[in-house]
Amino acid sequence: QVIFALNQTLLQQESLRAGTFQIPYTTEDLIKHYNCGDLNSIIFNHDTSQVPNFINATLPPHERVTAQEIDSYFRQELIYKRNERMGRRVKDLLQENPDKSFFFAFGAGHFMGNNTVIDVLRREGYEVEHTPAGQAI
Repeated sequence: QVIFALNQTLLQQESLRAGTFQIPYTTEDLIKHYNCGDLNSIIFNHDTSQVPNFINATLPPHERVTAQEIDSYFRQELIYKRNERMGRRVKDLLQENPDKSFFFAFGAGHFMGNNTVIDVLRREGYEVEHTPAGQAI
């Protein structure tokens, strides 16, 4: 699986460099949608941009299975479990210090897709609101 993931990553990078593959959105697109609180837009319909996408229609069936296994592993280990830990830490800090104010900052990837830090906190009963760019806190 490691060799497969490395080979697929190298193929994607070579395609990017050759101009035969393009990312469907720009960094500016991500910033705009993030600032507008539009985290469910078409850009964010995949669980996260932090996880490399190895699954594509050109793979033979046995390699597609390997790609799906790797995708599932990355999503679970790198995103979901990490968001759970981060959400629990926020919850613990808030519960242990009810008289204090906090400001938490996370990378945009922790707010995209399913099982986000926000989802974790909402499951714990917290109300989470988006503060648009430029709005005073």
